[in-house]
Amino acid sequence: MNFIHNTKAIFKRELKAYFESPVAYVFLVVFLMLTAFLTFAVGRFYESGQADLRGFFLWHPWVYMILVPAAAMRLWAEERRSGTIELLLTLPVTLTEAILGKFLAAWAFLTLALILTFPVLLTTLYLGNPDIGVALAGYFGSFLLAGAYLSVGLLTSAMTRNQVISFVISVVVCLFLLLAGWPPVTDLLIRVTQDHTSLNWLVTGVASLSFMPHYESIQRGVIALRDLAYYASVIIFMLFATHLVLENRKAA
Repeated sequence: MNFIHNTKAIFKRELKAYFESPVAYVFLVVFLMLTAFLTFAVGRFYESGQADLRGFFLWHPWVYMILVPAAAMRLWAEERRSGTIELLLTLPVTLTEAILGKFLAAWAFLTLALILTFPVLLTTLYLGNPDIGVALAGYFGSFLLAGAYLSVGLLTSAMTRNQVISFVISVVVCLFLLLAGWPPVTDLLIRVTQDHTSLNWLVTGVASLSFMPHYESIQRGVIALRDLAYYASVIIFMLFATHLVLENRKAA
């Protein structure tokens, strides 16, 4: 019970901190405007003649790659810069509770941003008869993707007290995880390793790290255990790495 109570306290503290700053409102406005612009203007939603949300969810990995690191960069970097991390770690909360509380608060904030895109779903329902199950699966996949990006941002934020550095490193790591399974990248690796059959595992290994195959699978309405396990593994690994980083800082 102590674990839940302490995690909840950190969760409330962090979520409140978001909305006490104008940054949260700027983030929400930018996210909504950017997704709407990419869906309707760039993706030509109306001209496509199809009442589905594929063109909407197509852009989420790219939008998240920029905006999620921006939302995550302050989580630990600001604590370290201002010196409040020492105060936080002296409170009767464990490091695990602090990490989980911060992560869940940021994920809840991102989930709110995703929920606020509901007019796109309503527009699709007005224009046609989309498969609601596929649409909901798309939102669920986007929710998991945001959590995976966020876990990367949480780790990079713990690694430095400079928010800009945290942002840049997070974007680079997320870009790698995004492009790892992208056909141009895998095709390049196949061409490079075609004369070395012993390196075939490299192509498979790099592709398996990518967010995209799992994200695209869920977007088709197929919620498979392997995709859920992948996102759970990424998030748990990044949170564990964050714990190790902060534990080392604490010991130092």
